[in-house]
Amino acid sequence: MSEVQDYDVAVIGSGAAGLSAAIFAALAGARTVLIERTDYIGGTTAYSAGTTWAPNTRLAATVGATDNPDKVLGFLDRAVGNRSPRAMREAFVENAPKAIHTLMDRTEAQFRACPRHPDYLSEIEGSTLNGRALEPVPFNGSALGADLALVRPPIPEFTILGGLMVDRTDIAHLLGMTKSLKSLAYSIKLVSGFLRDKLRHGRSARLVMGNALIGRLLLSARQAGVTIRTQTTVTDIQTGSETLLSLKSGETLRIKGGVILATGGFGRHPTRRAEMLPTPTAEHSPAAPGHTGELHDIALRLGATYGDGAQTNAFWAPVSTRQRPDGTWAVFPHFVFDRSKPGIIAVGKDGKRFTNESRSYHEFAQAQQATGTLPAYLVTDANGLKTYGLGMVRPGGMGAKALLKDGYLTEAPTLDALAQRLGIDAAGLKDTAQRMNRFAETGVDQDFHRGETDYERHNGDANHGPNPTLGKIGTGPFYAVKLMPGDIGAATGLRTDETARLLDKDGTPIPGLYAAGNDMQSIMGGVYPGPGITIGPAITFGFIAATHASERAKA
Repeated sequence: MSEVQDYDVAVIGSGAAGLSAAIFAALAGARTVLIERTDYIGGTTAYSAGTTWAPNTRLAATVGATDNPDKVLGFLDRAVGNRSPRAMREAFVENAPKAIHTLMDRTEAQFRACPRHPDYLSEIEGSTLNGRALEPVPFNGSALGADLALVRPPIPEFTILGGLMVDRTDIAHLLGMTKSLKSLAYSIKLVSGFLRDKLRHGRSARLVMGNALIGRLLLSARQAGVTIRTQTTVTDIQTGSETLLSLKSGETLRIKGGVILATGGFGRHPTRRAEMLPTPTAEHSPAAPGHTGELHDIALRLGATYGDGAQTNAFWAPVSTRQRPDGTWAVFPHFVFDRSKPGIIAVGKDGKRFTNESRSYHEFAQAQQATGTLPAYLVTDANGLKTYGLGMVRPGGMGAKALLKDGYLTEAPTLDALAQRLGIDAAGLKDTAQRMNRFAETGVDQDFHRGETDYERHNGDANHGPNPTLGKIGTGPFYAVKLMPGDIGAATGLRTDETARLLDKDGTPIPGLYAAGNDMQSIMGGVYPGPGITIGPAITFGFIAATHASERAKA
């Protein structure tokens, strides 16, 4: 006979949704177990910037932002429309501040408002320049002790010196250390601290962005008394007055209140990926490897259904790839550091631009798919590469030599030669560069209106004018990196009600089953209106699900 263990709430998956749900359940007094199939805690959240879109928190006032629920809902209504139920958005707007304040008041999870982080669709009425986007406060992972080894390391290409995590503040100081004594001192302290951590912990203990959020949540889960099990696979779920979880180990968990699915979505499911993503199916994803959709198969057998009506089944970003020396693939998402900068353009096989390069990564990748620009090529000149970098090439050209050698980066003395090496139309590329040079002088992109919204201008170069996103291309040698769309998270998930309970085809809640994060049908309907619109709802519906499941256990 298998061993039976009793809990009030079980959470499957350990990204922002899973960890926060487990914490909220434990804070509500529920005996809680967190189950993670992989070796690491953190999911794709650990890879991300950790930005959390949570409107109307008390943190907005710290950056001088004014907001209110009606303004937020109006913005979402205009951005998302009927692609998701308004009731779900209302539940999010009502509960997001409660979730964030509970974490900040009762746990180690601390946030701060970004001084300036505009909504992506900043041209839509109701958008804001700041106040809604929160970021995790950097965290000294030494407080985790042995658990530091459980935090999923960041994407290596997003670090320097073999593992040092850096955020925007760090990058600014590192680039300015030859010009400022303050930046030099900052950089020396940053690097020396990293070297000490490597000796002591085998990795960086200074956690920023997504790693900071996961580190803080992990410590908070431990302090709240959550039982954490990694390398643990759920093989079956049985529902009823109580819910039974069968584990691959042969154990059975008897759950009194409910099971919250937070496994990251369908993205790496062996068949559903091809069925639900556009053709040709994206070959590479920059998301963490755990979201195989295995639990979806079980939930669907129990009567759960996928939501419908989303603009797209996944959220997207353009990615560049290279095979590492160990045979694994580096998948680099091009979020903001290059596409929006002056002197960098994106073209297709005809050498022509096909979209506004400064739009959000989601919209850029969608434009690739809609126009059939597969692949696209991100092109710049010597000045652009030195000033802003290009993909995995750091500003100043750091890393360019190795990336040229393995073919990730293409270099040529002229645009004609670059076009020939890329196999694209040379006349089209030269004409595009000439047009961009004229636009750079006038500050007006007559083709795609680049740099006309607050969001686009924010991601340009504030020291460059007249348009911070438009610059000339003309100083050889010239460079290019190949881009393909990469799915960064599921937008279509399991259908739930406002309390995060899974629904069957008739809209009836399935007893004891909940979903949060990318397992849940996105309240954004496949639209990407602002930074952190996956993590914000993930934490919020983790809060909602945990509250309901904990109350069910008490009842």
